[in-house]
Amino acid sequence: MIQKICKTLALVAVFAASPAFALQSDSKQPIQIEADQGSLDQNNQSTTFSGNVIIKQGTLNIRAGSVTVSRNDKSEQLMKATGSPVKFSQELDGGKGVVNGQANTVTYSSAASLVTLIGNAKVQRGGDVAEGAVITYNTKTEVYTINGSAKSGVKSAAKSGRVSVVIQPSSTQKNK
Repeated sequence: MIQKICKTLALVAVFAASPAFALQSDSKQPIQIEADQGSLDQNNQSTTFSGNVIIKQGTLNIRAGSVTVSRNDKSEQLMKATGSPVKFSQELDGGKGVVNGQANTVTYSSAASLVTLIGNAKVQRGGDVAEGAVITYNTKTEVYTINGSAKSGVKSAAKSGRVSVVIQPSSTQKNK
């Protein structure tokens, strides 16, 4: 049973360390999970943490109302975090600052190599900000997709319901 719990916790690490821009040393750090409650369903190979969930691994911090991590019959890993909102932050490699993000729901699929922020999605690095209803990041191709509420049918963090992106000039980024 302990071995299954450790494997499930490793799934959280996979989600957390998936963005290519993240501090590489974080994936070698222990994962700390705090929550009001936790449960393991061995038959369905899933673990759920609920109530003020805090996940830390190196510089990565995730805060959520609940987090469910599971594995299907094909050993594909799935993670879903929900909250009001789910928030995360992590230092970037090369002293490039910190990336912060939030959404109502964050999912990760190892089979699709996708991290998806759903509902009031926002990602910020320095002065650069991307907002939309849904932000998807492919961890293999390193491609981001941002959709507004009109296309996705989900509430957008941008007040207009459209995608909103702010990119600072290169000289501004170097000074941060």
